[in-house]
Amino acid sequence: MRQAGYVLIGILAGLILAGALYLISRRPAGQPITLEAPPTQAPIEVHVIGEVLRPGLYVFAEGSRVQDAVTAAGGLSTDADLNALNLAARLEDGQQLTVPARGEGAPGAAAEPTSGFEVLPPANVTATPESDLLNINTPTAEELSSLPGIGPTTAERIVDYRDDHGPFAEIEDLLNVPGIGPATFDNIQDLITT
Repeated sequence: MRQAGYVLIGILAGLILAGALYLISRRPAGQPITLEAPPTQAPIEVHVIGEVLRPGLYVFAEGSRVQDAVTAAGGLSTDADLNALNLAARLEDGQQLTVPARGEGAPGAAAEPTSGFEVLPPANVTATPESDLLNINTPTAEELSSLPGIGPTTAERIVDYRDDHGPFAEIEDLLNVPGIGPATFDNIQDLITT
């Protein structure tokens, strides 16, 4: 009888071992897991102009800040008004970041200086009728400062230049005024005349 007990224990051990091997070797049920790369966000493009060392179009990762744009543009010029910018503001695709000169911030317009963004009309806007254009030879500094990107300091420079050199012969002569670069001129050329 003892031998029969050993045979029975051997058969049970064999069945347990066979069951374990069956569970280990069978294919798992369900769908296989496929690992995919994490989604990448499209880069954003920002046009940086004004009082920076290298104005231009820069590409950033989503979530970048105004500080990143200023750094990419070579840093601030000596005339830049750092207090007019919120360096922690997030950049947005297609925005134009204008770094103003000291004294160019629009008084009473707290939203624009704190964000550091200036919203411009789309590039495909049709030309303004001649009668709606501002003649740069006649307005006061206050009227000139209503142009996009032209603050009180730059408006005074335009008036001073006009007083010292006579009337502007063509609108491109504005590029001779200190503080007006190609980017600023591009923003206002469709709004002015001589």
